Amino acid sequence: MTIWKKRLELSEVQRFCADTLVSHLAIEFTEVGEDYLCAKMPVDARTVQPMGLLHGGASVTLAESLGSMAGSLCVDLGTQHCVGLEINANHVRAVRSGWVYGRARPLHNLPPVAALVCEITAVVARRLLATSRPSSLLRRDSASFAQLGPVS
Repeated sequence: MTIWKKRLELSEVQRFCADTLVSHLAIEFTEVGEDYLCAKMPVDARTVQPMGLLHGGASVTLAESLGSMAGSLCVDLGTQHCVGLEINANHVRAVRSGWVYGRARPLHNLPPVAALVCEITAVVARRLLATSRPSSLLRRDSASFAQLGPVS
């Protein structure tokens, strides 16, 4: 059973993220499942720290991007909106190159807070690199946000 209020094509999700941190880091949403959302991010000059390892902040950005988008797809954006509330991350392995893949799925989705878990893996042996738990706050006063829309 799907958790999404509106089913979007991946191209629509990507277009919504144009000219944002998501596009700057080349994060690409890759799959919308019945109860999960997936994305990938390159490990390259944009996403590594000075020691050449994937920057923890880049991993958190991937997780937050997945969590925010998943939260937004779970509500009627005409009457509600989602904003990031809290995020934590545990980085358990390092990676120097290639791609990392994230999958967000709900842990808790009872208004006014939706909590998700996001696991980030690397293409090398598909081993867990990090786990994160972003939380989104569902706000009911979305009229002001609906006016904003995506930046064009």
